Amino acid sequence: MTNPQAKDAARREARARRDAIADPDRAVAATAVRDRIAELARDGQLPRGAAGGYWPLGSELDARPALLHLGHLGYPVSLPVSGPRGTALAFRDWDPGGPMTVGRYGIHEPPEGRALLRPSLLLVPLLAFDRGGHRLGYGAGYYDRTLDGLRDEGAVLAVGVAFAAQEVPAVPVDGHDERLDWIVTERETLRIRK
Repeated sequence: MTNPQAKDAARREARARRDAIADPDRAVAATAVRDRIAELARDGQLPRGAAGGYWPLGSELDARPALLHLGHLGYPVSLPVSGPRGTALAFRDWDPGGPMTVGRYGIHEPPEGRALLRPSLLLVPLLAFDRGGHRLGYGAGYYDRTLDGLRDEGAVLAVGVAFAAQEVPAVPVDGHDERLDWIVTERETLRIRK
């Protein structure tokens, strides 16, 4: 098991590195990530079915342009709804022109009444990643529990989306940490071999 202090230190360092990315670079990166994900879809690398994304929190890469493009390609798109700490995320159908609510942690979520969807493709936020497909999250375990549950129910493709500057040589990992299948940054598309 990884030392919790080592993970906390890695989170602080990763957040500072991500926070330092300039605003113009953020918009360019979001567009490049959208284009790379569109290329994966065009090449048949992404499963059909619902696509789950996220509403960006703080300095996270904005995955909404990629999610909107997937919606234009015919994917039903969804955003997560956070339940109590220690639970998996639920995903509700996202209407980009519709109203949103503010949920746990101040994150925008589709309101109650929107259909629940099970993503077969999930765009995953992160603080840091390595080339082994490991991601460093915020520590609450929402995405690890979500991926574990989705994988128990069937296939799901987990695509970490990030700025290239978020790459580290090795992410500290524990046994419950779920690996990603792909990592997409503004510079490259990495398929993780398991």
